[in-house]
Amino acid sequence: MSEKSPGEVVTSADLEAERLLSDGLAGLCPGARVVGEEAVSADPGLLSGVGEGLVWLVDPLDGTANFAAGKALFGMMVALVEDGVPQMGWILDVVTGRMCFAEAGKGARIDGERITARNTGAHQPVAALGTHFLEPHRREQVHAHAYGRLQRVSVPRCAAESYPRLVLGENDIALFQRSLPWDHAAGALFVNEAGGRVTHWDRSPYRVGGSGTGILAASDVHLWEVGAQVLLGPEAGLVKMEELVR
Repeated sequence: MSEKSPGEVVTSADLEAERLLSDGLAGLCPGARVVGEEAVSADPGLLSGVGEGLVWLVDPLDGTANFAAGKALFGMMVALVEDGVPQMGWILDVVTGRMCFAEAGKGARIDGERITARNTGAHQPVAALGTHFLEPHRREQVHAHAYGRLQRVSVPRCAAESYPRLVLGENDIALFQRSLPWDHAAGALFVNEAGGRVTHWDRSPYRVGGSGTGILAASDVHLWEVGAQVLLGPEAGLVKMEELVR
């Protein structure tokens, strides 16, 4: 295990899994290039044009820090994206073998069975707020504004776990600050195809390589509206007022 950047670790499992996945995907779809998390870490230029044409996005081990710490909150994520729009996505829970899959316009499945997102049914929406990378004062502002409006729960620090929780009735809302494409393309498609809603903080539809920052996801449209009212309004401090009215 080594540190590829401050607070970001990489293991031999990440590197080997990405090599195997990239080799296998390279021949599946003529004209598509493969963009993997670890390859981009070594050569950031590979992200150039990621929102153009056909691209395979690979996160070989999402939740590496959990994996390294012996926590069973990690998974593998692969997405096929065309001109920034996810077309297919796979999320594998390596520990249990659970496979989440979605195809644009054709719904979402878990282990081959069609699934529709369900919410928790809680009086206050259950929200996992990924604010770890925010400046301390902004993080405090977000949580202070959410207090009493959302039932905040711990964040798994693993998008491969966060997105399925929205579909399986474990969480209602998820907020992400970072929008690295391999972390979100498969999960955003999975939640959207299951009947949920995933957008950037400026409320534009999720896409890879666009100008939108941050991500708000919810298990249904109503809960997304509740989350947006609490988290994307000016009081929470995440977006500028002009971004809300443009």
